[in-house]
Amino acid sequence: MTSFDAARRIILDKVAPAGVERVQLLDAVGRIIAADFAAPCDMPRWDNSAMDGYAVRSADCTPGATLTVTDYIPAGVSSDEAVRSGCAARIMTGAPIPSGADAVVPFEETEEGAGTVKLLHQVRMRDHIRFRGEDVATGETVVARGTLIAPPQVSLLASFAAVLVPVYRKVRVAILSTGDELVELGTAPEKSEIINSNTLAVAAAVKLCGAEPVIIGIARDNRESHLALLSEGLKADVLITSAGVSAGDRDLVRETLAELGVEEMFWKIGIKPGGPTAFSLKGGVPVFSLPGNPVSTMITFEEFVRPALLKMMGHTKVLRRTVRGYLQDEVRKKPGKLNFLRVRVTIKDGRYLASTSGDQNTGILKTMLRANALALLPADRTEFRAGDEVDLQILDPTLEMEE
Repeated sequence: MTSFDAARRIILDKVAPAGVERVQLLDAVGRIIAADFAAPCDMPRWDNSAMDGYAVRSADCTPGATLTVTDYIPAGVSSDEAVRSGCAARIMTGAPIPSGADAVVPFEETEEGAGTVKLLHQVRMRDHIRFRGEDVATGETVVARGTLIAPPQVSLLASFAAVLVPVYRKVRVAILSTGDELVELGTAPEKSEIINSNTLAVAAAVKLCGAEPVIIGIARDNRESHLALLSEGLKADVLITSAGVSAGDRDLVRETLAELGVEEMFWKIGIKPGGPTAFSLKGGVPVFSLPGNPVSTMITFEEFVRPALLKMMGHTKVLRRTVRGYLQDEVRKKPGKLNFLRVRVTIKDGRYLASTSGDQNTGILKTMLRANALALLPADRTEFRAGDEVDLQILDPTLEMEE
């Protein structure tokens, strides 16, 4: 039986970024840039006004001085007229600073007259001027490879006219459920039939990773159906199956994958829930065979598939944040396996407090709705008292300790 840490290490060692494509700037949002972007020019490209006001010579600007207004410079216009001694140029935010001027006085610090302006306060050289290159210098790396493209990156890239951006490719993830008992959403289940919710839950999890889910259907409990659909799934970048991976008479996934030349890296992990999980490879295509119980499917996706998909799309931080926190309930478990306890975490007095989110039976789905974290209970312990300190894997990224 493979340990949790070893299983995740094997997976992350075997997957690599899926490739690079160039996309329109807005299509790059939420994706990882695949190359350093260096500034092709200074930003700002010229000295410009940081305020609406008057461009002046600071040496002329004693409090109470009155200057003659000789020019008007709106944004998007440059002036060839120099600011002479005793004069000022009316200027708008972003407009280039005219020659001769070395400061800008905001409108609210002046009194305007007929063709004149009176200064109310002391003016210092360089006041309210944004100087060429003070934000970004030519050749400076402004967005480093491996960065997630978000609004600040879009703003900078757009400022440098980056129409197309190289990003790591979204991976296509084929999703297959197995079992004669399954029917698709929209079909009224007969007695003993189950709606195929696993496929949709996995597809939702794939989408939240930024990948593209490709639902390929339900493999029925026979060799022909498995061969056809697993063969189709292997055409994607990643294949995920749910159910049919244990040791029952109708668990055909592993033997069919082997028949298709898929190499199994491991089967069975020392965890609960999710022990009968397998990871295989067909060339460069990773295959994740997850248990069929919905809770087990979601937890094994979280622990093994999600980090792999993120790495394949260029992310460098692929694991959830883990903190130390304190159990609020007494918990017992069997020895020998790492247990993932579904918990609801709150923060009080600077401490993470974890209460169980309900019945931990893997058939109880609503405990996943209530959980915002998983408590990692070590394999070698069987009893945990209220107040014991444990590792908490935070599922809700908004859960942060207050400063």
